[in-house]
Amino acid sequence: MAAPPESASTVLRRTPLHGLHAALGARMVPFAGWEMPVQYPAGIIAEHEHTRGAASLFDVSHMGQVTIAGAGRAAALESLVPGDIAGLAPGRMRYTALTNDSGGIIDDLMVTNADSHLFLVVNASRREPDLARLREGLPRLTVTELPDRALIALQGPKAAEVMARHARGAEALPFLGAAVFDIGSVRVTVSRSGYTGEDGFEISVAAADAERVARLLLDEDEVAPAGLGARDTLRLEAGLCLYGHDIDEATTPIEAGLAWTIPRRRRDAGGFPGAETIRRQLAAGTSRRLVGIKPEGRVPARAETRITDAAGAPIGVVTSGGYGPSVGGPIAMGYVDAAHAALGTAVNLVVRDVPRPATIVAMPFFPHRYFKGPR
Repeated sequence: MAAPPESASTVLRRTPLHGLHAALGARMVPFAGWEMPVQYPAGIIAEHEHTRGAASLFDVSHMGQVTIAGAGRAAALESLVPGDIAGLAPGRMRYTALTNDSGGIIDDLMVTNADSHLFLVVNASRREPDLARLREGLPRLTVTELPDRALIALQGPKAAEVMARHARGAEALPFLGAAVFDIGSVRVTVSRSGYTGEDGFEISVAAADAERVARLLLDEDEVAPAGLGARDTLRLEAGLCLYGHDIDEATTPIEAGLAWTIPRRRRDAGGFPGAETIRRQLAAGTSRRLVGIKPEGRVPARAETRITDAAGAPIGVVTSGGYGPSVGGPIAMGYVDAAHAALGTAVNLVVRDVPRPATIVAMPFFPHRYFKGPR
């Protein structure tokens, strides 16, 4: 788990669940300008494994929540992202990216068609540039940040059982579906989504009611708290990109293996920032590619580790890496020259100035277990 560095003078923001984290014995760390729980007394590995076997509750209230209202909002947002927003049915959500004029990723985000408006969840570190981009690019629409909302993620194979007890009908939501429910008489918006590779839900709730809802869910036998440390190991095993590490403004969706987020209609029509660069890369390929890497042995390769070929020539760099508890060993992802990106390619990871053997492998490292019900 990594975040932009915080200076000694940084005044950290606190989520509405800060008091609950303290009561649960969380170890708090600076993350993207927020004071966030990295782990609880059970530890990162135990939290990771609990998420894989039951259900864990994550506080993700540092993420930005934004609404876009006004006529023609879906078509207008397509002028800023390469995803299919106009074709998004009410109650459905989609992963896409804000792109810049060179095709780089300003941010990756989730967009929900909430019928009367669009609802966006954006990365904590990108809230301000995202809002500026949206307001500048959508001058005729109303772009509103929701600072009075918290966001709670319930993730794991038993999450649906738990939700069925508190928000009947939520367990029937399709993957990437969203609707409004009541949990303990509190009105919430629930989506079947998450950042762990497991089945799960994200719950948007008024800040004043967040702790009440969190405690109701934590009272269930299947549910335990989990912090950013486990969230990072889970997303790495799932092969999911972390903004500022695996994707950024100098990285295009094609380089990052996200071509699947750009449907044929948007590829053909263009009309979004960086469209020409992205279409050229779709047709001709890219000079580098994001790949999965499996180190031999037990030594992990962290972000910024140099990648070389068998002869020692530099070919890339690790962007995320660490120990995968469910994999039982170190894993990494990073960018390599396209000529070295084929599965099975032998490479070296230079850890503490020692070249260590590794292999280019497919991602995810651990199978996705998203809900496979109605779509």
